[in-house]
Amino acid sequence: MISPAGTRTTALAALALAVTFVVTGCSSPSTSSNTSELSTTPPASSSPDAATFFPDVEEVAVTPAGTNLFDFAVTISSAYDTPEQYADGWHVLAPDGTVLGEHTLSHDHASEQPFTRTQAGVEISEDITEVTIEGRDQANGYGGTTITVELPGR
Repeated sequence: MISPAGTRTTALAALALAVTFVVTGCSSPSTSSNTSELSTTPPASSSPDAATFFPDVEEVAVTPAGTNLFDFAVTISSAYDTPEQYADGWHVLAPDGTVLGEHTLSHDHASEQPFTRTQAGVEISEDITEVTIEGRDQANGYGGTTITVELPGR
């Protein structure tokens, strides 16, 4: 004869086994981690393409313009450019992230891709030997492909 405590233990074990079968039987096998109902990250296929959010700096030409002054000819590609969303500038960054200069573009360049504009007279202290150019999108801010260039004569 089984004691009441043994009956409860057996019943609890059977219940746990039944719950395990129900839970695993309701889930489908998956090789993708994006199917989790608890995930807060959208699947890769539905995430926005970075190419539609940020302009890419394609080329930078640096010319000395005086003592600690440099001109930058910056070529930017932003294939998504429309009057509603466009690349609206760039900044020149020191290696430590300090903004040395900013250039603002006032309109889209949808019919001119890629495009080159010049920023003149950026003052850069003589201890800095290279800078990074990063583009900006009017809606999404800074991002996209950057270019790091050495400063001539340094």
